[in-house]
Amino acid sequence: MTDNLTFIRRYGAQIEAVAEEVGKLRIAVFRDFPYLYEGSLDYEKEYLTIYSQSEHAFLFAVYDGTEMVGATTCIPLADESDEVRKPFEDAGMDVNSIFYFGESILLQEYRGRGLGHLFFDEREAHARSFGSYELSCFCAVERGENHPQQPADYRPNDAFWLKRGYRKEPAMMATMEWPDLGETASTPKQMIFWLKSLTDALTR
Repeated sequence: MTDNLTFIRRYGAQIEAVAEEVGKLRIAVFRDFPYLYEGSLDYEKEYLTIYSQSEHAFLFAVYDGTEMVGATTCIPLADESDEVRKPFEDAGMDVNSIFYFGESILLQEYRGRGLGHLFFDEREAHARSFGSYELSCFCAVERGENHPQQPADYRPNDAFWLKRGYRKEPAMMATMEWPDLGETASTPKQMIFWLKSLTDALTR
């Protein structure tokens, strides 16, 4: 149920006003497996600058009272960083026809209420609103099997993403760096992309 929750939508430069809230939420959620992210607010603010500088970037956030408890973002792939664009450019794909979906983050106690679907609905609707984007995509970290910090009850999101109509493209990988929990130095991580046609009928 989402009866007691409120929602905001922010576009382009408007995102800067909530960047610190989003950054704190990213640090909290991405500490969990599989990201194991030892985050810093300074890095988060710099990362989110890409979104506030993109005219067509979009942020949808969930609040419980005055606390941001969930958020999701998307941005034209052409406005993203080099490492995100590179797999598509190497594949000869037109980055101007693709919308990149960033984080989809939600505190544990608010999961199971349908907000994950709402995050995709909002981003896909935003990307489709321009009438010029053919694909949406996102990437997810690949930790491999039997990682020592994988919880016994861990369930990947693959089934949910497949239900949303996304397909995994193992040949399309990016490398991103961040420090794992308890570490100070960033190390490279493999990120695998998932793609969906925005011109097909809505998958839900």
